[in-house]
Amino acid sequence: MITPVPLLSKDRIGLLSESAREVVEYRKSGLSLNHIQGCPLGCAYCIRHTYGLWDKDQPVALMPDAQAVDELVNHRYFQPHVTPVQLFNRATEPFLPKVRPHTYAVLEDLDERELTNHVLVITRHQLKPYDIDRLNQLRHVKLTLLFTYSGIDDPKIEPYPSHVAAESLKLMSEPVRRRYRTILYWRPLVPGLNDTDQHLSIAYELSRHADATVFTGLFYRDQIAAYYKANGIPEPYTDTARRKIVPETLERRVLDAFADSAALFRKTSCAVSYAHGLPDYNGHYGIRELCDICPLPQRELCAGAQRVPATEDVHRCASVLPEARDLEVVDISQRAVVVSGLETEQPRYFLQHALGFQVHDARHPHHALRHGRADIGWTGVPA
Repeated sequence: MITPVPLLSKDRIGLLSESAREVVEYRKSGLSLNHIQGCPLGCAYCIRHTYGLWDKDQPVALMPDAQAVDELVNHRYFQPHVTPVQLFNRATEPFLPKVRPHTYAVLEDLDERELTNHVLVITRHQLKPYDIDRLNQLRHVKLTLLFTYSGIDDPKIEPYPSHVAAESLKLMSEPVRRRYRTILYWRPLVPGLNDTDQHLSIAYELSRHADATVFTGLFYRDQIAAYYKANGIPEPYTDTARRKIVPETLERRVLDAFADSAALFRKTSCAVSYAHGLPDYNGHYGIRELCDICPLPQRELCAGAQRVPATEDVHRCASVLPEARDLEVVDISQRAVVVSGLETEQPRYFLQHALGFQVHDARHPHHALRHGRADIGWTGVPA
């Protein structure tokens, strides 16, 4: 019998960084629950670097599962049946043997509350037939399994082999009737590392097993760059960025390799929503150049759901958040609402999901054709 992970004492929790102690946190595609922290898989590009958790290689709990779920559903950012939820996507692997019982405890707790929110679980671990049976018992939450696959074979960058995620994706996608959906989460794509014609061909064949495929690049933050340098790992870029890096030529090659695909997406929320037959919960439809690769029926579905909010709609949604008291609406277009006055990104994500429409920060403009990614690797003057 597997023993669940140990519970940290208050004193040890107090030694963690402030960001690591934040159990419920908004992270782009959803409100993220992370009361289990620590992972032995050792991927060099892991986001744990940015939370001061890289050296935590054994999972520990900051609180019991039931308490964590209570904190999630009672959080000011959580809206029943609306807010997408991400589980253990910041500091651990949800299907590690010791973490798996906690993953199921949270999923089943949310389901027993009859919540119909999207729940995203990102994994690269080995799943088993047992997981099919147990996940199919969930009746209410809209569960999506996103299988992180890169094809990287350098053990200094990715010690845990990609073929495990590939086999898990095939296994979990095989049942014709299932209550969950599967996504090939093809990342991080890095020029010169995993972008040969063979890499692209293998990924395309693997995508045939999934309900949808998302491709994206590397989060190359300062902390990750420092780790690469300290460990003699070739630096993929000369600069770091706050957004994921997908160079223009790499995107073009991916699109060419997937020319026959009917379910390739640039954005996670687009793929997840498509897999469940729903419009994009992040409201990307107004940014039409994102949608040019989407299936026509999905574009029509998103078009029918799009509602451009008025200024008063934005302020009404923001009125429940103390941290949004200084919010100003700078502009509203068919593409997005542009706001200022928010100190952090989290309230912006809340507004985006409450409105079902893109909300951008005036300090960090989204340039046309960049698809909300870093400018690194793109030519021309951004519009």
